[in-house]
Amino acid sequence: MNREEAGRLLADELREYEDRNPVVLGIPRGGVIVAGEIARILHAELDVVLSRKLGAPGNPELAIGAISEDGTLFLDEDLRRRLSPHNEFAIYVEDEREKQYTMIAESLGRFRSVRPKVPLKGRTVIITDDGIATGSTMQASIWTVRREAPEKIIAAVPVGSIEALERTSLEADETVVLKAPPIFYAVGQFYEYFTQTGDEEVIAALRESADKAHRP
Repeated sequence: MNREEAGRLLADELREYEDRNPVVLGIPRGGVIVAGEIARILHAELDVVLSRKLGAPGNPELAIGAISEDGTLFLDEDLRRRLSPHNEFAIYVEDEREKQYTMIAESLGRFRSVRPKVPLKGRTVIITDDGIATGSTMQASIWTVRREAPEKIIAAVPVGSIEALERTSLEADETVVLKAPPIFYAVGQFYEYFTQTGDEEVIAALRESADKAHRP
């Protein structure tokens, strides 16, 4: 399975929303490839919601939280307490937040140059990624989208850890997942092809969607 196939499989699970004029939001970068296929099949608008994980001290692959494009910050408080109860941790989090938010702002500028933001108020919104391990980036994204008063938020992912999916189901109005294995190490283990996605691929997907939106 690759991201495109994952998107097609998710779209099959989301067919009931095809006639509700949904918006599909991909979390860059890999999530936009998944979202592109969902949007194509459901004849939906495609856009992005940017969220980046905050890596743990000395272990950047371990997410202690996430920050989204509007500055919404999610922290895994249980993990934070286990890692460090001290003030030094708060300083680290602030530094990591600033670093990741700067990267979000840079990417958002590039993406918005080809795809103006799609209004979400009163819309059915499908948020997707290529998978969720801790659920931090999905949670921050849901919080950000919720501020725009959509009618419904659906979190749709090809694969996720049981713990992350439980968290997500508390925040989203509906959660759709293809695989929720009891033993979960990393998102990439469930893909046959899981290559790095670049900003160029995201921009190409957004440009194609924007062009379709302007066709008569």
